[in-house]
Amino acid sequence: MSSDSSVVSVDDVSVHFTNNGGLLDLFSENETVRAVDGISLDIGENDVVALIGESGCGKSTLGKAIIGAERPTSGTVTFRGQDIWEARDERDPEIPFSEIRRSLQIIHQDPGSALNPNQRLLTSLMLPMKKWYPDLSRERRKEPILALLEKVGLSPAEDFVNRFPHQLSGGEQQRVVLVRSLLSNPDLILADEAISALDVSLRVEMMDLMLELQELFGTSYLFISHDLSNARYLAEKAGGRIAVMYLGRIVEVGPIEQVIENPQHPYTKALKWATPNLYGDEGEEELPVREIDIPDPVDRPSGCHFHPRCPKAREICRTRDPDLITTDDGHGARCYRADESHEYWDSQSIVDDEGELR
Repeated sequence: MSSDSSVVSVDDVSVHFTNNGGLLDLFSENETVRAVDGISLDIGENDVVALIGESGCGKSTLGKAIIGAERPTSGTVTFRGQDIWEARDERDPEIPFSEIRRSLQIIHQDPGSALNPNQRLLTSLMLPMKKWYPDLSRERRKEPILALLEKVGLSPAEDFVNRFPHQLSGGEQQRVVLVRSLLSNPDLILADEAISALDVSLRVEMMDLMLELQELFGTSYLFISHDLSNARYLAEKAGGRIAVMYLGRIVEVGPIEQVIENPQHPYTKALKWATPNLYGDEGEEELPVREIDIPDPVDRPSGCHFHPRCPKAREICRTRDPDLITTDDGHGARCYRADESHEYWDSQSIVDDEGELR
């Protein structure tokens, strides 16, 4: 699936975790959680991909796999054509693993825990400069730090670098970790729920700042969120894409306007229904899912994993797992309903008139 213009490509990547049990589970069988299950995705130059879904669907695990922080159980992750884990294991790879790590950075959800509470900001921000630019003098390292702090509105920068994290507001802490991620001049930044802890008024400001810095640095973003409105705002302004994740799989992906205005997967429709101001005055009156609770990720449903919650499920959904059906314009959905000629339409409904599974 990799293309010449891709910064990072994941091809049929799975990440599985096994519960080996503890003292209380000596006689129980090991359980495998398929946190990520057969995902392929390209992230290009100056790209923005917003990854959304409910808590526990595997978004963060996929994000960590994409930046080389989590080794896949199977499949490949490549950075500019170089397999990330082969670069780590081989003695003389085409692109050194250290270069890959420099190029793939992360902004964590909680900026307070990402900053050392016992260090002034200058000390924390000097660490990536020392690591990636060891030949520069202290003053030369300090120059871009001060310049970036001023750029993100932490002025006067000379004052801020002498503060401790607890002396900053949540929004100021988030700006500091954004600065730290940019100091290595990365190709891709994983923003993992990076604005969810901020007040609503600050979220738009932070997303605007991320996009402004993208123009300056040419950085791509993988933006993880459970909030469809935030994902829409960032991806729409950047001309990016949305990828919807459910139980370890991407069930819909495509340009923002198509996914929002013409969702093809029932789960995407449910997320849209639950997001204020996305439907306007013409939204569906009833929640387009049957069940609220997510199935057990250890014992996932057969066939389409969404079928127990889907009001449109038919017999084929119970027995066969759909592939991602992608149109020529790049809008893909893992749902039989996306194909008007599919045998799904001749299959019997498994939902009765009361909305219960037959």
